[in-house]
Amino acid sequence: MGNQVEKLTHLSYKEVPTADPTGVDRDDGPRIGVSYIFSNDDEDMEPQPPPQGPNGGGVGLPDGGDGPSLPRPQPYDPRLHEVECSVFYRDECIYQKSFSPGSAALSTYTPENLLNKCRPGDLVEFVSQAQYPHWAVYVGNFQVVHLHRLEVSNSFLTDASQGRRGRVVNDLYRYKPLSPSAVVRNALAHVGAKERELSWRNSESFAAWCRYGKREFKIGGELRIGKQPYRLQIQLSAQRSHTLEFQSLEDLIMEKRRNDQIGRTAVLQELATHLHPEPDEGDSDAARTTPPPGRLPAPGREEGDREAVVH
Repeated sequence: MGNQVEKLTHLSYKEVPTADPTGVDRDDGPRIGVSYIFSNDDEDMEPQPPPQGPNGGGVGLPDGGDGPSLPRPQPYDPRLHEVECSVFYRDECIYQKSFSPGSAALSTYTPENLLNKCRPGDLVEFVSQAQYPHWAVYVGNFQVVHLHRLEVSNSFLTDASQGRRGRVVNDLYRYKPLSPSAVVRNALAHVGAKERELSWRNSESFAAWCRYGKREFKIGGELRIGKQPYRLQIQLSAQRSHTLEFQSLEDLIMEKRRNDQIGRTAVLQELATHLHPEPDEGDSDAARTTPPPGRLPAPGREEGDREAVVH
């Protein structure tokens, strides 16, 4: 790497090392996730989002404009674009995004309607297809504090949304929250912090730290030593899931956000390639899945507990 640390890129699931040098998992344990040491805020390198329609899709050219008109945007549906998943710290579920029947927690609203649902101290998530989700802390008076482009800013909620639909996401993480006044104080105390002053890689880590006050959301908040205590369980279907392991919550959040950015279809395609590779002649053990949420998989063999780090 020399004297310059470069931004690390994500390895596909097919490239993540396994215990077997042939690339085929032969044990019953989960795979090891990628570590994002020295990675920058994943949103900051992204281009500004295009104008959004009222349903969270792109806006086509009007009739008579230059160039061909684009298809009408489809309404944003979390079940189509987002990945259903759970996060475990050892045996404890600390995060869950579920599309269970009757659940309205992931419903999205226009920025104007979202204002009617926000209370000081709430966590807000703005979502749109093919973009990283953007998190913010609602501090009252129609304003939010958020980490954006390597700076903590105080903005009007409607401006911070950049036209994306949003929702209140207080219940995704299962940690005990601080009082609303403490959450607001945490957020406002860091307005103006930027670049080297920052202790968070992305808007989600910053907003979650403001609400829960846990050092695990900060850069370097945990030592990457020993076995991976965090598990990201990705739901493939009602009865099948796949698990990745990480040494820190920070690294896991980076992977979870990447999955949301590339979308559910792309994630399932990646996993299908990994879980069902073309087997060598005579090789019948081509794939493995883990139990559905609620039943943790058995710990992997010790020889497979290696962290994949890009240099």
